[in-house]
Amino acid sequence: METIADCTGDPRERTLLVLLPPAFGTPRDFIEHGFVAAVRDRGLPVDVVVAGAIADYYLDQSVVESLHAEVIAPARARGYRRVWLGGISIGGFGSLLYRSRHDAVEGLLLLAPYLGSRPVVNEVLRAGGLAKWQPDPNAPRDHERELLGWLKEGLARDDVPQRMLLGYGADDRFAPSIELLAKALPEDQVVRGSGGHDWETWGGLWREMVARWRLERTC
Repeated sequence: METIADCTGDPRERTLLVLLPPAFGTPRDFIEHGFVAAVRDRGLPVDVVVAGAIADYYLDQSVVESLHAEVIAPARARGYRRVWLGGISIGGFGSLLYRSRHDAVEGLLLLAPYLGSRPVVNEVLRAGGLAKWQPDPNAPRDHERELLGWLKEGLARDDVPQRMLLGYGADDRFAPSIELLAKALPEDQVVRGSGGHDWETWGGLWREMVARWRLERTC
């Protein structure tokens, strides 16, 4: 994975934030659109690594193990005790998929996350939301259904929703599916704004999300 790091202190005393870009996005986009600067402006004890992942990584699900082997496991070995994962669109999907399979991250910062293809999402919408949806045992076992099933179970517990912030624009093309997740989270952990599925919208939402982000002190 291509990575860009902005690390300024002792890993044992800081939180690491790992960011995944949207489809056709690059690690450099996060720098150019002020995402790292927004974290720095708040004076948070946070180091940032932006990791690029090509579309094939998501199609074959290798994004999870590549992210773990190349970024998160080495960060833990360097001394980071707290790691948060964030992503935009397909990067949000990858962040959720990683969290569903590993306990190596404390929380998630998600912007306009892609949650699945239209047929799968419509199945959940018709059921009345994640809490009411019952996965069809005869349906194909794919990573989208796996992720939605994990979300259904995880959001019913206290640990998953309390460590998640979500942001999206009202005109985002994925808004109907994103609202499935938004309705399952505490209201103060959801940031809504105007705009669609683009960097200008995400940049404004990100600044508000960072303002709401609460970090536990690392001992």
